[in-house]
Amino acid sequence: MEADWPRDSLIVAAQGGDASAIAALVSGSHPHVQRFARSLCASPEDAEDSAQEALIILYRKIGSLRATGALASWMFRIVRNECLRRARRAWRGDGLADSVVMVSAEEDALDRLEAQRVAAAIAELPADQRRVLIMRDIQGHSGRAVADALGLSPAAMKSRLHRARAAVRASLDIPSS
Repeated sequence: MEADWPRDSLIVAAQGGDASAIAALVSGSHPHVQRFARSLCASPEDAEDSAQEALIILYRKIGSLRATGALASWMFRIVRNECLRRARRAWRGDGLADSVVMVSAEEDALDRLEAQRVAAAIAELPADQRRVLIMRDIQGHSGRAVADALGLSPAAMKSRLHRARAAVRASLDIPSS
């Protein structure tokens, strides 16, 4: 049986600044955060980096958590956002990630809303389809590279990619072409 998230009393103590409670909270949350990251990120490296970043945020910002029962959903959102940030950076390429582009506040808000809709649709996919979709369509790896990295035949990779794309289109109410 999987271990539960840390107890509410530990979370409350950590929110109060108890250093040993904070250390125990981070340690107790680590397996759950890693599981989230492995299920959401495209690569094991991104998953490890995202989990680490989420635990750093937990350590630094535990005081901002409003409800002790919300720890799991809060950590899931942090991991999801970190995985998406890494995927976007990889998709844009390192050179473009640092360029400054001026956009209006309205355009920025609309872009964020759309990105959240797409992220939610991708997060709802089964893990095997999500990995294929992220590696192929977001990170831009070749079909062969994705199949090899995931230990799939090219046909199985194409099938999962097709199902993932169809599910995302359906979730976003985009007609298939």
